[in-house]
Amino acid sequence: MADHNDFGKKAEDLAAEFLQKNGYKILVRNFRFQKAEIDIIAEIDNQIVIVEVKARSTDAFISPQEAVTKTKIKSIVSAANHYMEEFNKHQEVRFDVITVLPDERKNLMIEHIIDAFEAFDAN
Repeated sequence: MADHNDFGKKAEDLAAEFLQKNGYKILVRNFRFQKAEIDIIAEIDNQIVIVEVKARSTDAFISPQEAVTKTKIKSIVSAANHYMEEFNKHQEVRFDVITVLPDERKNLMIEHIIDAFEAFDAN
């Protein structure tokens, strides 16, 4: 596996641990629908939280959250709708982004952006 894939997997693991430590229940990781993938589907306070994890080795060119494009949002929303239907979920849905970036000492820093986008942002 390429180094960037290892870093992405590590970032997703850190994001899942972060969410669990903060009271979230992880329902599914790497949920796939057609060509779309949701990194983490979690639940807190009877709300379904769809989490896109963005990791970068540097933010020199583009911040991780800026990498969540309209096309990506559209595919996440589509997959989220499918998940909600397939598992007969009726709770409110929230879309978050968790970014993972190294600091100047190479420690990985996590930023949780709650309600990062809305389903209608995909239009």
